[in-house]
Amino acid sequence: MNITTIGYWGAYPAQNSATSSYVIEENGFRLLLDCGSGALSRLQGYMPLSSIDAVLISHYHHDHIADIGVLQHAWLVQTLLEKVNEKLPVYGHEEDPDGFAALSSSYTEAIPYDPDAPVTIGPFTISFLKTDHPVPCYGMRISNGESVIVYTADTCYQEEWIDFSWKADLLIADTSFYRGMDARAAGHMTSEEAAAIAVKSDVEELWLSHLPHFGNHSKLKQEAADVYQGEVKLAEEGLKWTDE
Repeated sequence: MNITTIGYWGAYPAQNSATSSYVIEENGFRLLLDCGSGALSRLQGYMPLSSIDAVLISHYHHDHIADIGVLQHAWLVQTLLEKVNEKLPVYGHEEDPDGFAALSSSYTEAIPYDPDAPVTIGPFTISFLKTDHPVPCYGMRISNGESVIVYTADTCYQEEWIDFSWKADLLIADTSFYRGMDARAAGHMTSEEAAAIAVKSDVEELWLSHLPHFGNHSKLKQEAADVYQGEVKLAEEGLKWTDE
């Protein structure tokens, strides 16, 4: 199993980049995890759009779904060019009926996931944790049966993250604010809160993502490293983790 960062900004993409989006791969199966603004453009630097097998959405804020409409148009074009008739499955929750309905088109099929039960998508088993965020949002624990990646999506600090992330090989954590700032008011976490989860859940590696458009990101990394002694990385386009 491996994961590649496509987009890592919160709110909106900086120049020549994208907001939240990742590709998780196992045995040729490619799962697009969130599809933020700019994701489709950046994704094509790594693989053909038609190679995506499924999409999984955490919630319906635009910095996580802005390119779903773009993806639907791309699938229309690719369907005509490649003469295929299969709809692309897009998994999302149903707590926002309008947001869920928008995942469907003539070329994409919206598939609901039950947050209270694991779902199997290709070679992956995914379980969910409802996050503390202004809209319904779900973090995910993704496993291929051997390795585990935990993706917090957007969230305030919650003690529940400790058990949910326990012994994960990789934790990708919402890190939208610097140490000492009031991240909770915006529904996000600080660098030291992300690091505290990594420490308490004994994860192997921590990525700081959903990054802010202010301050020096190297400071985020140092603040996290002051708390968590494992490997800390700032998310950036092309950043990859693999269990091989």
